[in-house]
Amino acid sequence: MTTLLIAEHNSSVLSSSTLSALTAAQAIGNDIHVLVAGKNIESIADAAANLTSVSKVLCANADIYEYALAEPMGDLIVHLSAGYSHIVAPSNSESKDFMPRVSALLDVGQVSDICAVLSADQFKRPIYAGNAIATVTVLDDKKVITVRASSFGKNTQKNEQACAVERIDFVAESGLSSWQSDDITESMRPDLASASRIVSGGRGVGSGDNFALVEALADKLGAAVGASRAAVDAGFVSNDLQVGQTGKIVAPDLYMAFGISGAIQHLAGMKDSNVIVAVNKDEDAPIFQVADYGLVGDLFSVLPEMTNKL
Repeated sequence: MTTLLIAEHNSSVLSSSTLSALTAAQAIGNDIHVLVAGKNIESIADAAANLTSVSKVLCANADIYEYALAEPMGDLIVHLSAGYSHIVAPSNSESKDFMPRVSALLDVGQVSDICAVLSADQFKRPIYAGNAIATVTVLDDKKVITVRASSFGKNTQKNEQACAVERIDFVAESGLSSWQSDDITESMRPDLASASRIVSGGRGVGSGDNFALVEALADKLGAAVGASRAAVDAGFVSNDLQVGQTGKIVAPDLYMAFGISGAIQHLAGMKDSNVIVAVNKDEDAPIFQVADYGLVGDLFSVLPEMTNKL
């Protein structure tokens, strides 16, 4: 049995979530091949070839794969699927697009967002916004799996000698969809999905202007900035900062929540953090049930004081 791991990258470097998905693939116990698809991605393929436990890298270098659209990516993966028992990808906005298409074309079920590997055909995944963990046994010959990166450590070990890189000449057709544009927010702060420290604000922050207090503390800590869905819906910050079930799932070393009550959907996205600090004026806020450190107080007094102390 062999596992095909679909690499996530930004056309420059492999993402940290790929390293977490590699850890999950290792737990399955098969030989591991990595598929790197995109445009001008030879350097990324070379980087993948140096990762431990990877026995082969497949490099699909073509314009059609540049934006990881569901139709060409799905056709490519299905074209390569014959020799693989497991097809694994980190759970992200791109894999949520093409992996269901892969499972449909292969006529098998998909196991989404796994958080543990029990065996080659048995996995754990969260359900009901993380309030229950389901154990799923897959009977299909091919297993199509997405991995919750925050549940697995990042495999950064390197091979002493790089494995073989095989060029894939298959070029999929574009299908009905096409790429139009990317609206990318540039930030000097760490990426929210992979940051080791996160400072988040909620509805209690009150306005977008007041989020400057959250950002000031984050900058002192070298942290990423996050937000609850309520803050995003209110227009305080852009939705790429949303943490929660319908936003980004994070598990940093330190998560600080200011003015966030702790709705179940938000907790599902951050409760695996190593240390959780919560500040809220409501002593009955649900966030305090998961917090390691809780302070009942006014964030407009606490935030400036914390920033000044630092």
